[in-house]
Amino acid sequence: MKQPNFLFIMADQLAAPALPAYGDKIAKAPALSRLAEEGVVFENAYCNFPICGPSRASLHAGRLPFSMGMYDNASEFMASIPTFAHYLREIGYRVELSGKMHFVGPDQFHGYHTRHTTEIYPANFAWSVDWSKGREFRPTNLTMAPVIESGSCIRTLQMDYDDEVTYNGVQAIYDLARRGTSDPWMLTVSFTHPHSPFVISDEYWDLYNHDDIPLPTVSPLNLDEMDHLSRNLHFCQGRHEFTVTDEHRRNAKHAYYGMISYVDSKIAALREALTNSGMADDTIIIFAADHGEMMGERGMWYKQHFFEWAAHVPLIMHCPERWEPNRISKNCSLVDIMPTLLDLACDRPFTDYANSIDGHSLADAVNGDATSMPDIVISEFAADGSTGPSRMVKRGDLKYMDLEGEDFLLYDLSKDPQELHNLYGDPEYAASAQELTKICEQDWNRETMYNAIFEDQRRRLRVHKATKGDQTYVNIVRHNDGDRYIRNAGAADTKARARLPYVPPAKPDLIK
Repeated sequence: MKQPNFLFIMADQLAAPALPAYGDKIAKAPALSRLAEEGVVFENAYCNFPICGPSRASLHAGRLPFSMGMYDNASEFMASIPTFAHYLREIGYRVELSGKMHFVGPDQFHGYHTRHTTEIYPANFAWSVDWSKGREFRPTNLTMAPVIESGSCIRTLQMDYDDEVTYNGVQAIYDLARRGTSDPWMLTVSFTHPHSPFVISDEYWDLYNHDDIPLPTVSPLNLDEMDHLSRNLHFCQGRHEFTVTDEHRRNAKHAYYGMISYVDSKIAALREALTNSGMADDTIIIFAADHGEMMGERGMWYKQHFFEWAAHVPLIMHCPERWEPNRISKNCSLVDIMPTLLDLACDRPFTDYANSIDGHSLADAVNGDATSMPDIVISEFAADGSTGPSRMVKRGDLKYMDLEGEDFLLYDLSKDPQELHNLYGDPEYAASAQELTKICEQDWNRETMYNAIFEDQRRRLRVHKATKGDQTYVNIVRHNDGDRYIRNAGAADTKARARLPYVPPAKPDLIK
């Protein structure tokens, strides 16, 4: 069989529970729903780190983040680590990228032949976490302002970016079609939507009746009801400084749905280009997100935790010419994408890795046999809001969390999908807790990780202090890319200023 082409489509901060393919009744995403109906839906896919940079590096390398020194959104993704792009190039693929990837460091390609757009975020050490400053340190100046300011608009910086990503992605498909060669290709198209701030143009806002937008299922928790990491995030995200009302929550969710519909329209454009170019039958489409979005559940926003809305991501693989539509309930994670790509590209198990990997191929699963899937997911965290390393293990319906060694949580999602009843310490679940703890600690020592991460923060912060203000490592495509989008300033601040019409930043409303 001919080697397939791959179109890998990524969304940013898109929670699986917000999509019709995963049970949501409100979101209007016909292109994604069609992709799911025609493809293989992995119902329990998870990110390996609930924040952008480390998750994307892990996805590309097939390795867990901590094993590569990926700890936060300013961790350098080392050029010496092979990615699926390198391996695909070795076996004859043309590999291209349009859009966000949040690579930090001097290597802004990591195996891709070309990048069609600049990066939306800084590639230097500006957003390094600093545990010495405690839980309220905010390297990106993130607060509740993006929630309070949510709503409709004419234009946003993120729409500027994703329109550019789509244009270049569509153009890349046509350019790949007319190369005059039958060599296979892989194109990654990565959007920044529906990442906060929660603002979208009237065209997509007006798709929804505001009164139909549901409030979060789980109400905000009191501080004494929160786990250790949730309390950290409460202060790191400034939730103690702002009053978030139900109308703010509904506005944010309304905009989030609109942003999903916006991304959906871009996916439709990419599929149309595939069809028009005559390459649809030979192309495997993979859709995923780097992590989710808490969207007000438990009073929490953004990501940075292992709860379902933050860590459960969509993963859909589509190729009706090769396999039947299916839904797979076993656990998997983004780290499985690299070995899956390579097995599908080679039409056999790929074994020639330069180093051991943590991912497991899903190639048999998409072909109808999921028996070989381990059904285990590991996710890690040490970024904004943390004061130490945390780890999550999910096996079957049970999810275990070691939160900096301060709190240990165990949930049975089959009985408690909202993750409200901690079973850690329950005698009925003692054996399962012990088994999951053993998996969690098999190659992971909390104290050793803490020291390694703290030292890494010190090094990066020292480098950034000496070079602060330098637009280091910007991928230049247009002449002024060093000044476009978000560089050293806080993401929330820059995005808010780029909204049209301009909305003055929300001021803290101290409620102590």
